[in-house]
Amino acid sequence: MLYGFGREFQTDLPYALYQTQDDLLEPFRASARITSRFLRHFTGFGADDGLLRFGAGWLEVFGNTRLTHTRPPFNLDAVECDGKTVAVMESTVLRTPFASLVHFAKPEVRTPQPRVLVVAPMSGHFATLLRNTVRTLLADHDVFITDWHSARDIPLEAGPFGMDHYTRHVIDFLTEIGPGGHLVAVCQPCVAALSAVARMSEDRDPCTPISMTLMAGPIDTRVNPTGVNVLANSKPLAWFEQKLISRVPARHAGAFRKVYPGFIQLAAFVSMNQARHAGALNRQIVYRMKDEQAAADQISHFYEEYFAAADLPAEFYLETVDQVFQQHRLPRGELMFEGRLVRPEAIVRTLLLTVEGQRDDICAVGQTVAAQDLCTGLKPFLRHHHVQPGVGHYGVFSGHRWEEEIYPIVRNCIFQAERDIGARLPALRASSPA
Repeated sequence: MLYGFGREFQTDLPYALYQTQDDLLEPFRASARITSRFLRHFTGFGADDGLLRFGAGWLEVFGNTRLTHTRPPFNLDAVECDGKTVAVMESTVLRTPFASLVHFAKPEVRTPQPRVLVVAPMSGHFATLLRNTVRTLLADHDVFITDWHSARDIPLEAGPFGMDHYTRHVIDFLTEIGPGGHLVAVCQPCVAALSAVARMSEDRDPCTPISMTLMAGPIDTRVNPTGVNVLANSKPLAWFEQKLISRVPARHAGAFRKVYPGFIQLAAFVSMNQARHAGALNRQIVYRMKDEQAAADQISHFYEEYFAAADLPAEFYLETVDQVFQQHRLPRGELMFEGRLVRPEAIVRTLLLTVEGQRDDICAVGQTVAAQDLCTGLKPFLRHHHVQPGVGHYGVFSGHRWEEEIYPIVRNCIFQAERDIGARLPALRASSPA
């Protein structure tokens, strides 16, 4: 998910030069934001102040169209649960230099609910991009999420971070949650999630999740290649390292760490759908002009999230390009994790659900369901697959189709795992060889 491969976007622009340029533009953006609020304050007093609203809307768009590097708040303070509104308490239960395990507790809910780890992508945006995913799951589940940190804020002393480190984090977070948990991976982390569950299953780890939901993930990108997949294979790995990797400027905590910078990622994301983004921002201005504030606010909030970009560790980005998109290590049976072969066939007591979007132009239909062919140790009643008509990539995990049509399937599979596997865990462990 959200992997910008450049779309022939090449740059030798050092990170420091980008930062200087951004710093120079920021006073003008700040002035635009202040002026926009000033103009909006004086609308509504005349019979026709559309031009004033237009100017305020234009200045707002200019002032807010900037890249930020700070994770927005989740803002999940309450949720509907069993027909009533209950408070949600957000806390960090485990933290490493590269990620935090965030828990959304509901103290008023006394009946235990299935514990779910949502594995967010480390692919340019913060975990808050899955806010809607988490909010929906919270109605029926005890939810945790992987909150990956921006690499530009991680000191060099913390060491490198590659695919093995990512997968190890998933295992450690599942261990923290405890036995009988569930895993929901959204897009890019599906490969790491499957690898983690395979290793835990092979090692008979008591904290192996009893269900695994893989949503719009690049398990096998040889199937129905998208434009993203084609671009990933159009250049040698050295090109990505030379053109897309830069060092964090000295002013930041992660000074001199090699990263795939957020500003390059954002340019790549926007270049893939330039007309759609331009149209959305133009509509925001028109909505302001017509005094349709709710519609304008919806677009504004989306881009506030969209422009909050996180830098990726260079090792993780390059290894993902190489192993997932170019070498296809997992579907070829060649993926290694911490020196051992990843064996999906070792998964025998974890219900598997794969979900795809019919119109997904980032991770096409067929790429995620490939996991079903790899998990040969699972009995048929532990395998489920769903293709959602009419949705693209984001629609798989966000929006009304996710809430009304996809989520009920996810919930039912989790409850099935609770019934068919979770209730039998003590007996299964007792019968397993030491």
